[in-house]
Amino acid sequence: MASGGYRNGIPKGTIKFDRPLTSTPNVRPSSIKSRLPPATGLRRSSSGSLVGKDDAGVPGRVRVAVRLRPRNAEELVADADFADCVELQPELKRLKLRKNNWDSDTYEFDEVLTECASQKRVYEVVAKPVVESVLDGYNGTVMAYGQTGTGKTFTLGRLGDEDTSARGIMVRSMEDILADVSPETDFVSVSYLQLYMETIQDLLDPTNDNISIVEDPKTGDVSLPGATLVEIRDQQSFVELLRVGEAHRFAANTKLNTESSRSHAILMVNVKRSVVGREADNSSESDRPSHLVKPFKPSIVRKSKLVVVDLAGSERIHKSGSEGHTLEEAKSINLSLSALGKCINALAENSAHVPVRDSKLTRLLRDSFGGTARTSLVVTIGPSPRHRGETASTILFGQRAMKVENMMRIKEEFDYKSLSRKLEIQVDKLLMENERQQKAFDDEVERITLEAQSRIREAERNYMDLLEKERSRYQMDYMDSIKKLEERWISNQKKHNDGGNREFLFSDMQAQAESVAKENEDVRRLLQSEIKLRKEAEEEVKNLKSQFTSEAGGNADILKLRKMLEDESHQKKKLEEEIMILQSQLLQLSVEYNETRTLLERNGSAKTGNGHTASMGEVFEQVGLRKILSLLESEDASVRIHAVKVVANLAAEGANQEKIVEAGGLSSLLKLLSSFEDETVRRVAAGAIANLAMNEANQELIVAQGGISLLSVTGADAEDPQTLRMVAGAIANLCGNDKLQMKLKTEGGIRALLGMVRCRHPDVLSQVARGIANFAKCESRASAQGIKTGKSLLIEDGALPWIVRNANNEVSPIRRHIELALCHLAQHEVNAKEMINEGALWELVRISRDCSREDIRNLARRTLNCSTAFLAEMRRLRIDC
Repeated sequence: MASGGYRNGIPKGTIKFDRPLTSTPNVRPSSIKSRLPPATGLRRSSSGSLVGKDDAGVPGRVRVAVRLRPRNAEELVADADFADCVELQPELKRLKLRKNNWDSDTYEFDEVLTECASQKRVYEVVAKPVVESVLDGYNGTVMAYGQTGTGKTFTLGRLGDEDTSARGIMVRSMEDILADVSPETDFVSVSYLQLYMETIQDLLDPTNDNISIVEDPKTGDVSLPGATLVEIRDQQSFVELLRVGEAHRFAANTKLNTESSRSHAILMVNVKRSVVGREADNSSESDRPSHLVKPFKPSIVRKSKLVVVDLAGSERIHKSGSEGHTLEEAKSINLSLSALGKCINALAENSAHVPVRDSKLTRLLRDSFGGTARTSLVVTIGPSPRHRGETASTILFGQRAMKVENMMRIKEEFDYKSLSRKLEIQVDKLLMENERQQKAFDDEVERITLEAQSRIREAERNYMDLLEKERSRYQMDYMDSIKKLEERWISNQKKHNDGGNREFLFSDMQAQAESVAKENEDVRRLLQSEIKLRKEAEEEVKNLKSQFTSEAGGNADILKLRKMLEDESHQKKKLEEEIMILQSQLLQLSVEYNETRTLLERNGSAKTGNGHTASMGEVFEQVGLRKILSLLESEDASVRIHAVKVVANLAAEGANQEKIVEAGGLSSLLKLLSSFEDETVRRVAAGAIANLAMNEANQELIVAQGGISLLSVTGADAEDPQTLRMVAGAIANLCGNDKLQMKLKTEGGIRALLGMVRCRHPDVLSQVARGIANFAKCESRASAQGIKTGKSLLIEDGALPWIVRNANNEVSPIRRHIELALCHLAQHEVNAKEMINEGALWELVRISRDCSREDIRNLARRTLNCSTAFLAEMRRLRIDC
């Protein structure tokens, strides 16, 4: 919705395209997508975003369809003599609302759907055009509005497990989205929320029960950063998420609807699609400078959101019979729907001020009415003339909504994350190529080094062998020559004794010695040549090593970048491990939800053909109380669950409690609590026992039949917050009986009450605090009458630390009960020492000064002033009360 500062909730400068879209009512929605011409004339702005030719978005009026629910069993009986208050003319797209038998008002809508219209027909007329726009990059909203019990949840949220033709808009929308997106390049995620009593709660994570709304100050976009966001890959996982969400949604039994939704359910489907860059399509391969370095350009990402809103039904209190907490829920629902109607009236009348901030619902739907989303509204009505006023109000709401026009815009941006991933892949490829080349280079250097060393070793070995052979040969030749010369000298000595012969012999020996020296010189030159070759090989190895060292230094930047990528990869692995843990927890929740849903489906077999059960009064009158109680022991699980729900509803009325107890209903409920492990049976049985425990006469019967022990065991075993709330409420009612104090102590009632604080749900903690306050009040009364003299049983069971920690709890009911409990405990002097040691004195002082209720402040002051131990400690600490 747009406020006064923005025409459509979006300031100038956002991404826009000149896509004209006719807003003529006669054009079918399914034909709109085919008539959208491609976006042309795009230019790149200075900021890098894509901007159209003008600043105007695509006009789109809110389309409204009306759907009529068939008569249910009650209406067939009660209105048998009366005609339907509406008459449909689907071929003319008109609806007549009868004032009386001769006068009627005529209204025109974009589509009129009769009670015979199929779920597929409803989807194709109402939601399919919106889903197609979401796939094209626009935001879209599909919303159901109408009186309680007219089929809003059936139209939107039906899962269709037993009959696929009964699937609702949520399931069919996701089927079309998953069929159109690409798992490799596109991303689909889902959030499922409920707006309950003006608080936004996460249906996929019940502990996340107070989500805040964040608005972008520049664009005005609304977001919920605290909501759980789950990626969807297949249809089955989406259906499981819907089951989990429906299990946590609040519902109540009213006179108009046995399963009346007490909260607005909001399904948000975020779609992110990658579009190939237009400039990249025009580039050719010849323009690329190299086959190794590719000119990466960021692709365009379209981000769109589909919002499916199942509004809680409007109701009139005197017709629905709401009371107590259900009445408060009805008030909150009607206030939020009233705020939505005011905003639509202001937009339809082109008012200067649109009261968007009157409700969280209108803030969430700010973009759906008068914003940038394509919106389809289906208004559901009933045929009964008894509810003609509600039907007329619903029709007028749809008529006003048809006057609202949105300005649809596509949100596109550059996908820098995808570009970053591509660059990371390119860097990885370059690093791998560099590693491969480096390894090849290292292998080549090692091969050359080994080859050179081998050649050197071979040359040295050959040289040594050759040198040894030559030395041996020359030595042998020398010895032979010497021997021959000696022989010749001896022979010549014998033949010639003159000196001339000796001179000739000496000259011959000298010539032979010169020949041997010449051969030794040749061998020495050959050895020097081999040594030179060895030095050249060693020099070549040194050069190769120096080249390797220089190249390794040049790759330092690449190695640094590689280390950074390895660190990021390690962080991604950690995130993937955390995602796997969350997925396993989600799977466990889905399994638990399947079990609960199976029981609910079996219970559905007891319903009539049109999906509506008989009222409690008809069941009580036709079947009888004893027959209903006998069904608690039925072997059929669905019959047993239905019977215990009927007994619980009857026990909520004080007039029926005595009859239930007399007929043995209390014993049957306690037996169910002890013998069945079904969570639904235990929750409803505990709620019935809590209702019966409000009567003092029934409290002693519950204790006599072992009720405290059974409730304690159930509280220790149960994990469901609603079951724990019922059990804690029953024990809290018993704590208000003076006669049951010791029984609650000995049979573990107090310890069980304290054990249930592990749930941390505010409703459970509120019941625990109420029980402690009741118990402390009874002890205080007994001490004042002189019946009790010892220390408080609550303190003995270790309740005091928890009481002190929660004395200033932010939840008002918890804080009020705890403050009362502290005041009552402090009235007994024997408890003063323990309370001072645990820090309760400071809380009492705070209560006496800051408590919002005057009666509790006065009680805290009187307690402090009457206790000598507290007064002495306050004087020691110099505290003024």
